[in-house]
Amino acid sequence: MEEGVANKTEFTECWRRTTESPYIMRLALSAGIGGLLFGYDTGVISGALLYIRDDFDQIDKKTTLQETIVSMAVAGAIIGAAFGGWMNDKLGRKKSILVADVVFSLGAMVMAIAPAPWVIIVGRVFVGLGVGMASMTAPLYISEASPAKIRGALVSINAFLITGGQFLSYLINLAFTKAPGTWRWMLGVAGVPAVIQFILMLSLPESPRWLYRQNKEEEAKHILSKIYRPSEVEEEMRAMQESIETEKAEEGLIGQSLAQKLKNAWANDVVRRALYAGITVQVAQQFVGINTVMYYSPTIVQFAGIASNSTALALSLVTSGLNAVGSILSMIFIDRFGRRKLMLISMIGIIVCLVMLSATFNQAAHHAPAISNQDTLSFGANSTCQPYAKAPNFSSWNCMKCLKVDCAFCANSQSDVLPGACLAAEKGIRGMCRAQNRVWFSKGCPSRIGILAVVILGLYIIVYSPGMGTVPWVLNSEIYPLRFRGLGGGIAAVSNWCANLIVSESFLSMTKSLGTCGTFLLFAGFSLIGLVAIYALVPETKGLQFEEVEKLLQKGFKPFPFNKKKEDNKGKEQDLA
Repeated sequence: MEEGVANKTEFTECWRRTTESPYIMRLALSAGIGGLLFGYDTGVISGALLYIRDDFDQIDKKTTLQETIVSMAVAGAIIGAAFGGWMNDKLGRKKSILVADVVFSLGAMVMAIAPAPWVIIVGRVFVGLGVGMASMTAPLYISEASPAKIRGALVSINAFLITGGQFLSYLINLAFTKAPGTWRWMLGVAGVPAVIQFILMLSLPESPRWLYRQNKEEEAKHILSKIYRPSEVEEEMRAMQESIETEKAEEGLIGQSLAQKLKNAWANDVVRRALYAGITVQVAQQFVGINTVMYYSPTIVQFAGIASNSTALALSLVTSGLNAVGSILSMIFIDRFGRRKLMLISMIGIIVCLVMLSATFNQAAHHAPAISNQDTLSFGANSTCQPYAKAPNFSSWNCMKCLKVDCAFCANSQSDVLPGACLAAEKGIRGMCRAQNRVWFSKGCPSRIGILAVVILGLYIIVYSPGMGTVPWVLNSEIYPLRFRGLGGGIAAVSNWCANLIVSESFLSMTKSLGTCGTFLLFAGFSLIGLVAIYALVPETKGLQFEEVEKLLQKGFKPFPFNKKKEDNKGKEQDLA
């Protein structure tokens, strides 16, 4: 999930202003570490999970336990984001970031010393709480403590650090593959940037906007004098006063309680149509399967038949790098092509890639190496996969069938794609296989076309990131009327997190019941539904003022060919005139 996109002019002005006043960049980078934490946590678990499975047999054998370890951070983030909104108003932005750092660091420490799977899960919940708070607070703090002309560019730092954090997590994972404790270091190191941010934030001020709302006008003015040029301070104070007064008046109109706000929002045609569009793009963003790639990419690489943990991590690093490149492409194209067109193009590319992935995994499954009965028996009867030993027609078995019954494939010593042994998936037997310089496959089967799946995975990231990766957040920042902007954006964000939780909690179970081929085909089906929904419900907001967007939604958006009648009527009126 990425937020904040700025145009070229803003970045030029940003460079000029931050050169004049490095304090501004220090402030944005310090707060932006919250985005780094978000990205790091998203990426690190994908690699750590490979080694957690090696250390705990119950995790290796239970996909539901693996899914819970991954998704509990998402569940914690949902709670953290909801709680973070309240905390931002009560404690202020700075203290909220400090609390998030403490909670995140605590979670990282708990995971690093975890003696059992349930302790890892507890640590993941704490880390998720910290991520949820930081994801709400960091962009808000940066936007409120930045000069208006370069606000978009500075908030973009948070988005860059999210993808940067993901990339860093894969580098850290690779660095610790040979270290004792592997996954403990991977997860524990996450606490380091949180501690750094905590120290840096101690020397930074509170948000001037929050201080002004607390009637601390002199403090707010003092901070603005550090951020703005002397000639701009008074003007910014007046603008902030007017904005806050308008904000308070709007808050009175939409109601005090959450129930009142929701009722008034749903009764408003503009807000309701905006929510249709905003929630649609946020849910579609998750149901295309992106976070299965972010959370499980090394595992997916292993599904493609690449058994080595370190190789799987290295290839996953490429997907993370492509995601960062995609964020830059989004900045170039979003104002050129528009929000709606970019998302539609992105969705079409995603569907094509998912269908290609499904076809590749299907071909890999059908051409999986056969099982050699002689080779299997050479390891001894106690090492043989029991379902295979009891099968009436074991001559039809191949690697994929062996893996489906929770056994493992010990590849032929001469070539991975030649017939091998179907053995019980236990540590001792894995050691016997590797002692013969043979490769142990427990997640995917060796295949000559496995690398093709990795290439298509990279292509999927390239078409996802510039469109569906960034645009849903941009659209939700500009589609709601002012008085409902916070509420609308919050509802859409929660829908994103909830969809993320559903996908991350069910992915491995789906691959077990439907197969990797069927799972990606299902995501292609969800993506097709998302494409139709975006086409039908999401208007183009490129180049429109907030008031123009509101008027567009008031009239009701209808795409081609449903808008043809309206255009025909408009043509007749012009002819009569």
